[in-house]
Amino acid sequence: MGIRLYAAQTPGLRHCATPDFKEITLQKRSRPLSGKLTRQYGRNNRGVITSRHRGGGHKRVYRYVDNKRVIRGIPATVIGVAYDPNRGARLALVQYPNGEQSYILHAYGVVPGQTISAGPSAPVEPGNSMPLKAIPLGLEIHNIEIQPGRGGQLARAAGAYARLVAKEGDYATLRLPSGETRLIRQECWATIGRVGNIDRSNQRAGKAGRTRWLGRRPHVRGSVMNPCDHPHGGGEGRAPVGRSHPVTPWGRIALGQRTRRPNKYSDKLVLRGRR
Repeated sequence: MGIRLYAAQTPGLRHCATPDFKEITLQKRSRPLSGKLTRQYGRNNRGVITSRHRGGGHKRVYRYVDNKRVIRGIPATVIGVAYDPNRGARLALVQYPNGEQSYILHAYGVVPGQTISAGPSAPVEPGNSMPLKAIPLGLEIHNIEIQPGRGGQLARAAGAYARLVAKEGDYATLRLPSGETRLIRQECWATIGRVGNIDRSNQRAGKAGRTRWLGRRPHVRGSVMNPCDHPHGGGEGRAPVGRSHPVTPWGRIALGQRTRRPNKYSDKLVLRGRR
C-alpha cells in the first residue's frame, strides 16, 4: 500500500494524493455479505438537519463486518483484501473450513492465503483475535471491545491501534489512539496488530469535488453569514465576531470548550484524558 502522486495537469491534480490500491486483491464484493444502505444525509426522522454539511455523495452498498469474530477456535483462510466505501480501512474476506465466509477488518501485514484464528489459545500474530488477558504486554491491538460480548468498538479506523500497557486485577490498561489511557475489563476481546491502510492520513483530496463524492458539503464561515443565521454574522466588510470568544451557531462557546458530560459513567475508568 502507498500513496499515488499526480503531475499537475489540472488544478485538481496539483495537490492530489490518492491511495494506489495495490493491497486490494478482490475486485467484486461478496453479495451474501452485502446489503442496502439507507443514508440519512444528516437529517432526523422529520427531515430536519441535525448534522450540518452533509448530503449528496456517491451511492454505496453496505458490507457486513464481523467485529465480534463469532466463529472462534476454528482457523480461517484469508481469501483476499477488499475495498469498503463506508470506511477508510480495508476489509479482509476470510473463509472457514465449512465454507462460511465473513468480512473482518484488514490488519496490517495480513496477506491472502494466510491463516488466522480467534480464541484464547490463538497464536500472537496480526489478525488473530483473543481476550485481553491472553495478549502479552506492549503489543499493538485494534478492534477492541468496551463491554464483553458487544463487539469491537475502539481503534477501528485506518492505521489506528492501541497499546496494552498493564494488567492488574480484572482490568487491563490501554493507551488509545486519542492519547487517552483507560481501563478495560480483561474479558474483552481485541485483535493483534494495527488496522491496515496506514497511509490514509497522507491522502489529499486535491479538489472540492472529491469531498462532494464522499457526501460532504461545503463549510461556510459564520462571519460571512447574516446576523439571523449565525452570531458572528453581520457588520460591514470583514468585521470581527463581536464577542469575547467565538461561539457555535447556537451560542455555545467554541474552540476549546469541553463538551464531555460531567460525572459520566466511564470517568472512573479513565486514568488520563486525551487532552
